Amino acid sequence: MGKNILIVDDEYFITRSLSFLFQKEGYETRVAHDGVAALEEVKSAMPDIIFMDMDMPRMNGLEAVREIRANTEWQGIHIIMLTAKGQETDEKAGFDAGVNEFTLKPFDPRAILKRVHELLG
Repeated sequence: MGKNILIVDDEYFITRSLSFLFQKEGYETRVAHDGVAALEEVKSAMPDIIFMDMDMPRMNGLEAVREIRANTEWQGIHIIMLTAKGQETDEKAGFDAGVNEFTLKPFDPRAILKRVHELLG
């Protein structure tokens, strides 16, 4: 089975562009548009990496990350928070929730792809 990436963001352009970028490189890619849908996606096929937006409807990214980290079976998932919020308090909240990395929007797609290659090979 190929490496699996879950993209969670309520902005269509971001999910579409990242999906295209990752699929072009041969990665399996799934999309969710809020934290509730993200949890369902993690349950159905555990991803290797999750790109998680912070602000979304129904359940925000921080809540979703806390839920993921509360499940011992999901501890190995690498979570990268994608957000336009660059305040130190936002970054601290992300790390406290359990994210592994923090990437600010707008982001460089080449840098994102490079990081995925580093993590997944």
